[in-house]
Amino acid sequence: MEDYRRIADRLAEEIYSGRLKAGERLPPQRVFARRRHIAGSTAGRVYGELVRRGLVVGEVGRGTFVRAAPPPSGRALAEATHDQDPRVKVNLELNYPSVPGQSELMADGLAPLLRADVLGDATRTLPATGTAAAREAVAGLLAGCGWRPAPEQLLFAGNARQAIAGVLASLVRPGGRVGVEALTYPLVKEIAERIGCTLVPLATDEEGLRPDAVAAAHRTAPLSALYVQPTLHNPTGVTAGDRRKRELAVVVRDLGLPVVEDRVWAFLHEQGVPFAAYAPERVHVVDGLSKRVAPGLTVGFLVVPEERVAAVGAALRSGGWTAGRFALEAGTRWIRDGTVERLVGRKRVDAARRQRVVAELLDTFTVRADPNAYHAWWELPAPWRADTFTAAAAARGIAVTPGPAFVVEHAGQPGQPGQPGRSERSERSGQAGPPGRTRYVGYARSQGAPDAVRLGLASVPVPALEQALRTLRDVARGRP
Repeated sequence: MEDYRRIADRLAEEIYSGRLKAGERLPPQRVFARRRHIAGSTAGRVYGELVRRGLVVGEVGRGTFVRAAPPPSGRALAEATHDQDPRVKVNLELNYPSVPGQSELMADGLAPLLRADVLGDATRTLPATGTAAAREAVAGLLAGCGWRPAPEQLLFAGNARQAIAGVLASLVRPGGRVGVEALTYPLVKEIAERIGCTLVPLATDEEGLRPDAVAAAHRTAPLSALYVQPTLHNPTGVTAGDRRKRELAVVVRDLGLPVVEDRVWAFLHEQGVPFAAYAPERVHVVDGLSKRVAPGLTVGFLVVPEERVAAVGAALRSGGWTAGRFALEAGTRWIRDGTVERLVGRKRVDAARRQRVVAELLDTFTVRADPNAYHAWWELPAPWRADTFTAAAAARGIAVTPGPAFVVEHAGQPGQPGQPGRSERSERSGQAGPPGRTRYVGYARSQGAPDAVRLGLASVPVPALEQALRTLRDVARGRP
């Protein structure tokens, strides 16, 4: 089956060349799918990719229209994991933190692995349960805020995304329904499509996922599981408080719902108590080393209820998602010799510094962020839309992620996501924070794609980030 990105690339070239003109309406997705002899889901991904690149806009009830063609010297904004647009000089889509001295710290920890006797052992195959040393080390790494996983609950994947795929595959049969926050990690949408499950968007507020939304969705049609990010939610930066987590724990227990808790960014939040501490018998925790250490040599962690170890381990093996032994050995050594702890400390300081830059340069705009996070959610001023702003940013050499990339649509209702929108947003009174801190914004549930962009703050040097934000600020003050 042809990859949806290739189809999107061809449509993008038609827009660049002028064969598809600004304002021209694309055919309905079902018609497009029939003409191209592709699945309806693939057509949806093609249109979604064009929205993400800032080339088209979807209007609920009207269809999908070409926006303005970008400069002919460039091509469409590529996914962070693929070839980058030659126009892009500052990529605020990527979000992999790196701090001074990181490579030196990592090299010191790797040195013992290069001995012939150690290297031979470190390159053998590895089960999903890893090694005893790895389980003990990671249990200690994840412990905190009154919660410590038992080593026998630990499983290992190649990265956190594979951990998410493995645990969802073990929990949800094809056709099953998984509840998620209405704005969620985009790759979860791809994972759900690949394993054949349906994502159900659930309402959120300034505390995160609403327990009543979970119960209501389950009454409509039973959910098989929940996928949530209760600490430093991506993209909004929200962290649920103790009361909200307790309320949610009551609901998932009453409904018998298993939960996948994504804690990949939670290491930046020192007081972020895991949701697993409130419902340990129901929660599967996903974490990893890519953000703590580096993206190129990483491993994903899973903490699962004890009776679920065999089932999740089998799913990891069948999917080919188990961790490589060398990466796990390296990670274990970095944990035990203090490298990971030192990197985490430096990255917390770095993230806070970058948030202060955002607060200073975007202080007149509505931005949601946590002062500990490496990302910010910028609600754009009218008349800017996410797609036009993304295209305007790309034309100036800056890549940002448009809000619709995080939207989960209601099943069977394309183009009608249940997520925050411009029409009902409101700022929480008394939550502006002291000078130099990004403001917090509360959202109500509404229809329509959010006119917002996510800024990934981690992957570019601070001077480049400052210059990029100044440029984006000037763009936002103008008109499309």
